[in-house]
Amino acid sequence: MNLSDNKATLSFSDGSPSVEMPVYSGSVGPDVIDIRKLYGQTGMFTYDPGFLSTAACQSTITYIDGDKGELLYRGYPIEQLATQCDYLDTCYLLLNGELPNVQQKKDFDHLVTSHTMVNDQMQYFLRGFRRDAHPMAVLTGLVGGMSAFYHDSTDITNPEHRHIAAIRLIAKMPTLVAMAYKYKIGQPYIYPKNSLSYAGNFLHMMFATPCEEYKVNPVLERALDRIFILHADHEQNASTSTVRLCGSSGTNPFAAIAAGVACLWGPAHGGANEACLNMLEDIQRMGGVAKVGEFMEQVKDKNSGVRLMGFGHRVYKNYDPRAKLMQETCKEVLQEMGLENDPLFKLAMALEKIALEDEYFVSRKLYPNVDFYSGIVQRAIGIPVNLFTGIFALARTSGWIAQLNEMIGDPEYKIGRPRQLFTGPVARNVKPANER
Repeated sequence: MNLSDNKATLSFSDGSPSVEMPVYSGSVGPDVIDIRKLYGQTGMFTYDPGFLSTAACQSTITYIDGDKGELLYRGYPIEQLATQCDYLDTCYLLLNGELPNVQQKKDFDHLVTSHTMVNDQMQYFLRGFRRDAHPMAVLTGLVGGMSAFYHDSTDITNPEHRHIAAIRLIAKMPTLVAMAYKYKIGQPYIYPKNSLSYAGNFLHMMFATPCEEYKVNPVLERALDRIFILHADHEQNASTSTVRLCGSSGTNPFAAIAAGVACLWGPAHGGANEACLNMLEDIQRMGGVAKVGEFMEQVKDKNSGVRLMGFGHRVYKNYDPRAKLMQETCKEVLQEMGLENDPLFKLAMALEKIALEDEYFVSRKLYPNVDFYSGIVQRAIGIPVNLFTGIFALARTSGWIAQLNEMIGDPEYKIGRPRQLFTGPVARNVKPANER
């Protein structure tokens, strides 16, 4: 970051002396006011619930322009990465800052592929969960448990340990997600197959059985790889901030990523595509396409309590660029699977049409987001709704690790310690029990 020629001056109406604060400029995006010395100079904190106007770190990884609808990984537009690269290219980019050349790609792909198996003891750990447990509950436990199985790479201050942990997490997450799925439905686990691509291997572990040969469909393989790329990183969102905050204490990388998985589970974050499909199924039970207009009127009524899931975004005030790419993939997959006339998918398209044309939604920029389309694609592929967030966690792991490594390497990093505006009782004395 560069020190700006501008300075910010904070003045007070009560006559207290004003405070001058430095302003920094990034390579792109809003300038930031450095308030680190504010408390020392004034005895005051800033108050910003939800961090709407707070930059918690400096980063070189991902940039979002919500007004333009722009998403860049290390400067590369998401549209180019999603159409010209695969997920492992994207992982390499996020971790190393540049796209791999031919030899680097070959070496990195081999490195990840050769670490996809998990310690066999993990299947016994998995068996301790109830079969009807939510996959995200299972996945949080499995990822956190990796620090017990791979304790030779748990020193977060050691760059070699962080590198080994990064490869292990990226390589083994598909295996863990597929194991959680197979355990839930009572099928035997399928071991990774090194001859397949990253996405192809995941499809194989998910849907193959020992009974017969499973052939990976290239259209579904490409669709899943695109889902992984589009979800790989997204700046300082809730789960990424959680990983950074957790890692700032010096905990091991597996524990920090497990914290990210737990945060991602929430319906306002990674669980949004699961919530979106549940909404569609609710409308279907109401009467399907014929009830879409009625449902949208309820959404407009603030007193109805009905929420439209899969539309709008906290940061994007324009069309989410990931949604445009997922929309293309959605059409390809539905056509490939012969599901264009499936009632739920027809319902989704009817919902999309109204949201793109109705003045209420257009004026509020409530465009379909990536969760809307990715949920439809995953359901078409055969992935159960409650596993959607697990797929998201799998994809986001590379971004989490890149952000964690960046934070550890930042000379300005300190353990995270937000402050508060206290509004509780002031100091008081404990009374004897008979006087309370």
